Amino acid sequence: MLGSALFFAAAPGVVAGLVPWGITRWTLQPAFFGWQSLRMIGVMLIIAGVLELLDSFARFALQGLGTPAPIAPPRHLVVTGAYRYVRNPMYLAVLATVLGQALLLGNRGLLTYAFLSWVFFHAFVVGYEEPALHRAFGTQYDTFTSNVRRWIPRLTPWRAARRS
Repeated sequence: MLGSALFFAAAPGVVAGLVPWGITRWTLQPAFFGWQSLRMIGVMLIIAGVLELLDSFARFALQGLGTPAPIAPPRHLVVTGAYRYVRNPMYLAVLATVLGQALLLGNRGLLTYAFLSWVFFHAFVVGYEEPALHRAFGTQYDTFTSNVRRWIPRLTPWRAARRS
């Protein structure tokens, strides 16, 4: 749990907290298109993103018996919670948090930052994370990837076959 807490502060804390603060200084600008309702959508995205991050980090520690950090990966593949819908809920939660901040603050720079973050996340997932997970979990991971998409959530939850 301690490793997950430290990585939480170091990774999403920086990507979805420190960097957005550096870009915006939390300064409120006019709402996009003058639509104040976008600010409330932003708040909802921030709340959903933070809650999903906390849930995913807990799952890695309690079910995966590891952390999301590459230096202390989980011993078990995590396929519960939001992972039943999408393979990368942590990255999507970080993006939701940043996009939520962009909508709340009316900041175009955060929209650009969110897009560039997604490009980086995608390259990291495809270039490093997926091959590493395939090496670590083999056919179990292959079954997961054939049933759960990388970025676009399923409408219904996938249920992994129970091991006997």
